[in-house]
Amino acid sequence: MFYGRTDLALEKSEELSESKITKTGYLEIRRETEGFTVSEIIIESRQGEELFSRPKGTYITLELSGFLKREEKGFERGAMAVARELEGFVPREKGESVLVVGLGNPAITPDGLGHKTLKYTLATRHLSSQFPFLRPVALFEPGVLGTTGIESFDAVEAVVRTVLPKLVIAIDALSSRSLSRLCTTVQLSNTGIAPGSGVGNNRRELSEASLGVPVVAIGVPTVVDAYTIAGELTGQDNFKENPQYSGLIVTPKDIDAYVSDIARLVGYGINIALHGLSLEEVDMFVG
Repeated sequence: MFYGRTDLALEKSEELSESKITKTGYLEIRRETEGFTVSEIIIESRQGEELFSRPKGTYITLELSGFLKREEKGFERGAMAVARELEGFVPREKGESVLVVGLGNPAITPDGLGHKTLKYTLATRHLSSQFPFLRPVALFEPGVLGTTGIESFDAVEAVVRTVLPKLVIAIDALSSRSLSRLCTTVQLSNTGIAPGSGVGNNRRELSEASLGVPVVAIGVPTVVDAYTIAGELTGQDNFKENPQYSGLIVTPKDIDAYVSDIARLVGYGINIALHGLSLEEVDMFVG
């Protein structure tokens, strides 16, 4: 069977389950949060890293299909689910600051997830004395090399040196091999992220090893490679080298609305996790 490019650890796990490869070096747990299916994959050793082509760490995938179907309380439950899963990575002390980074290019809709999410995320670092119940949170959007002339990593590293956060949360678009998972799946991991990975333009990674501070990555798949779809339909794997398919990506026709909706959900989830706010309180602050 043909398997295309994916940034989701869950899809790599599904691939391994369908293969005859000996599965060692990782642990997978299935559970539910707020009525949504959650897959937690813990890569424990070098063998696991080789199987997944990802570093050791925890990868949590939330499948929020009911959210886009506008199921009753779908947004509320989805935001709470993101918050509950993110809380496990957040410093316990509310006085410890967090830097939230929105990666990607806002001029390209499928790559604008980070930009849109920051619109729904509270910047509170300058309000600590007025609102002591809020955690100090700074927001930063580094842009992309093509428009700023500065690598995302270099810009984020400079801000980290200035702000001195205890945690960095980096938000970016990802790639899936399944159209049904676009804008309905949220992946959280504590292994960092390579900006631009979702659109096949990997830059220097943001991670604890490179920044000197823990990094939690939040990603949502917004695109599928055209060669992945062609390969799955035909069972052949030679489309990647075909100029007709290489470099082409597929995204839903309603991607503008989808990205806006999932960005709002992720932003609300971040606010709840970082500040302990209710959905109603987030609504009051974010509007």
